[in-house]
Amino acid sequence: MDLSGKVAVVTGSGQGLGLAYARALASAGAAVVINDVNPETAEKAVASINESGGRAVAEVTAVGSEEAASALVERAVGEFGQLDIMVTNAGILRDKVLWNLAADDFDAVIRVHLRGTFLCAREAVKHFRERGNGGRLILAGSPAGQRGNFGQTNYAAAKAGIAAMARTWAMECAKAKVTVNAIVPNAATAMTSTIPFLAPYVEGLEKGEPIPSVVRRAASFGTADDVAGLAVFLASDAAAGISGQCIGIGGDRLTLWSHPSEVASAFHDGGWSADDIAEAFDSSIGERLETYGIPLPNIPTTQKG
Repeated sequence: MDLSGKVAVVTGSGQGLGLAYARALASAGAAVVINDVNPETAEKAVASINESGGRAVAEVTAVGSEEAASALVERAVGEFGQLDIMVTNAGILRDKVLWNLAADDFDAVIRVHLRGTFLCAREAVKHFRERGNGGRLILAGSPAGQRGNFGQTNYAAAKAGIAAMARTWAMECAKAKVTVNAIVPNAATAMTSTIPFLAPYVEGLEKGEPIPSVVRRAASFGTADDVAGLAVFLASDAAAGISGQCIGIGGDRLTLWSHPSEVASAFHDGGWSADDIAEAFDSSIGERLETYGIPLPNIPTTQKG
C-alpha cells in the first residue's frame, strides 16, 4: 500500500494500538500527527517514526473537547498542508459493574471515546469537504460494543455508539467521497491486560513469549502490529468502495461484523396486548433468544499459560 502524499491524524497514538496504527501509516508513506496527553510519550513516538524514515509531529492534547479536535486538524494542515485520514483511536477504561459505576467514571469514558470520536470526525470532515478530495474516517470499535461485556457499561455503550456513527456517517459523507469504517481490534495492550482471560498472554508478550497459534486463531488475539495493517488498507485507494463497515481483526483472523437486524417476527391481527405476547412469545420470536457477552473460545488448558 502506498500512502505517499497523504496526511493522517491518529488520536491516542503515543503507545499501544494507536502507535501501531501511526507507525504502519508512516511506513506506507503517510505523514502522521501523533496525539497523546503525555508529552514525553508523544515525543518518544514521534522520534521512533522519524528515526525509521517516516514523518511525524506531536500534538499533545486530551481528546474530548472542540478545542482539541480543532488543534489536531490545524496541526496536520499547518505542518503538512492537508489532512486525508483521521483515525479516532484515543480511549480510556473505568471498569466497574453497574451498581458500583460512578457517574464521573461513566462520563469520562463517554467523553473520550464517544464525544472525542464525534468531535474529531466532525472537524476532519469539515476539512475534507472544503478541500473536495474525499477522505478517510477510521474509527475504533470493540467486541464489547458489538456484544456487551461484564463490567464495561460505559465502554460498551461508547463503542456501540461509535459503530452506529460509522453507519450514519457513511451515508452522510458518501457524496463527499469520504469513507467511514470502524476497526474492531483484539490485541495485547494495556487495556486488554485488565481482562483475566487475556492477561496471561499480554504478560507473556512482555517477557518475549509469542502468543500461541491456537490463541491467535481461536481467540483472534495477537499483537498491536497484527491489527495495524487494517488501518493502512482502509486508508488506501484499495478501500475506496468500502464504507459503513465494522471490521474485526486480531491475531490470524480477519472478520466482518454484521449489522443489527431483525432475526424473527410474528404477527397478530389487531395488534399485540401483553397477554397476547405472553401466550405467543415462547413459540414465536422467543424460540431462540440472542446471546450476549463476548464468548470465550475453547482453548486447550495447556495453551492458557
